[in-house]
Amino acid sequence: MKKTLIMMAACAGMVGPVQADTTLSIARFFGACENAGTDFANAVGEACIIQALINAYSEADNGVTMETREVAWASFYDQMKAGYAANTPPDIHVIHQSRIPEFADIGLLADMSEDLAPAGIDIEDWEDRALEGSSHNGAIYAVPLDFHTLLWHVNMELMEQAGLVADGAPILPGSPEELLAHAQQFQEATGVNYLALDLNGNIGSHVVVALALQQNAELIVDDEANFDTEEMHNAVQLIVDIVEQGFANPTNDYPAAQADFFNGQAGILINGTWVVDQFTAEAANPESALSDYYVATQPTLFDVGATWGGSHAWAIPASLQANDPETYQAAIGFLDFLNDNNLAWAKTGHLSVRESVLASEAYNTLPHRSEYAGSAEIARSLPRSTVAWSIRDVVKSILQSTYLADVPIDEALVSINEGVQDILDDQ
Repeated sequence: MKKTLIMMAACAGMVGPVQADTTLSIARFFGACENAGTDFANAVGEACIIQALINAYSEADNGVTMETREVAWASFYDQMKAGYAANTPPDIHVIHQSRIPEFADIGLLADMSEDLAPAGIDIEDWEDRALEGSSHNGAIYAVPLDFHTLLWHVNMELMEQAGLVADGAPILPGSPEELLAHAQQFQEATGVNYLALDLNGNIGSHVVVALALQQNAELIVDDEANFDTEEMHNAVQLIVDIVEQGFANPTNDYPAAQADFFNGQAGILINGTWVVDQFTAEAANPESALSDYYVATQPTLFDVGATWGGSHAWAIPASLQANDPETYQAAIGFLDFLNDNNLAWAKTGHLSVRESVLASEAYNTLPHRSEYAGSAEIARSLPRSTVAWSIRDVVKSILQSTYLADVPIDEALVSINEGVQDILDDQ
C-alpha cells in the first residue's frame, strides 16, 4: 500500500502559492500552556511544545495567522462532530489515527494523497505504520504526528531501597507471580505503593487489553467479539490481585496517580510517552521527591511483548478542500511545517513517525530515549474500525466494575462480550 500511496503523491500536480493574510483555525487537545511563546526547541510538555510550534508558524513571514481552539480531551470528538454537523469545523484538527475510519467513512476528512508531495511532505520518510495509520481505503486522510505507548515510569531511589535495581536499571517482573512478589518486597522496604495508575480512566483498560495481547489473545475475530476468554480473565485477575493486595490505590484518577508518583508515594507509575520530558524536568527539581527517574518499556508478564499504543495525526475537513482551496493550501503548508519539526514534538517523549528523525543522533540522545526505544515494536491495540472507540468505552466501563466494585470477572467478561457484539452488529 505504501508504494501505491507514494506514487499517488509523487504524481500530483503542484499546489499554488498561499494567498496573503490567511487565517487558519486549529483545534487541539494536549492541555493549556500559558505564555507558550515561539521557542518550541526549549518548550517542555505537550501543551507548550505544540502551542509554541503553532505560535512560531503564526509569527513567521508566511502570510498565515493561526487561531488556536483549545478543547478538553474528554469532549474533543463530541465538539468536532458538532462542528462538522454545523458546517463550522476548524481548518485543521488533531485526530487519533484510530478514529480516522470513523470520520473518513462519512466523508468528513480531506483526501490529501495528491497534495502532500507538492507541499514538500515526503511520505516515503514516514514509517510504514505511520502511513498505514493515516490512510483509509487507499487514501491519505491525515499527516501523522507521533506514536505513543504506555510505559513504566520508575522512581529509582525507591527501587534501590527495595533492592530492585541491578546495573543501573530497575529489576522488573517477568510474570504475574513475580510482579506480586516484587510489589510485596517493595512495599515492605519502602512503606509506599509499588504501582500507581489511573484505574478510573483509559489507562487501566489499556493495561488489561495489553496483558491479554501478551497472551496472543484475539479479541475481535471477523466481527465477532472474543473477550470472554482465559486470556482476558488472566489479565483482569492480575489487576484485581494488585488492588486486593494493596499494591495500588484503586481510587486514583489520572492526576492523583501522577501526584503519588511525584510525591514519592509510588515506585512505578504506568503512564505514557507523553510525560517523559515533563517527568525529566520534575526529577531535575531539587525540591521534588522524584530525584532519580528511569523509563521502561512495559515488561512482558506473559508470553509475548505487548503494550498499548496509539498515534496522533492532523486532519483537514473535506469541506475546506472542496470550497476554499486557498485556505486548504495554507493548511497543507502548516502540516508541512509540523512534519519538518517532528523532532521538536518528539521531545515530549513521543516516538517519531519519520525514519530520518528516528535515525538521527539528536533524536537518539534525547533523555531516556534508549531506555524505552523498543516500546514501539510491541505497541498494539484493538483493531481499527469505525466503531473502535465505542468498543473501547464499553470495555473500559465494564472492566472498572471488576477492580472498583467487586463484580465477578467472569460476569464482567460476558457483559463486555455482549456489549461489544452489539456494537459490531450495528456498525
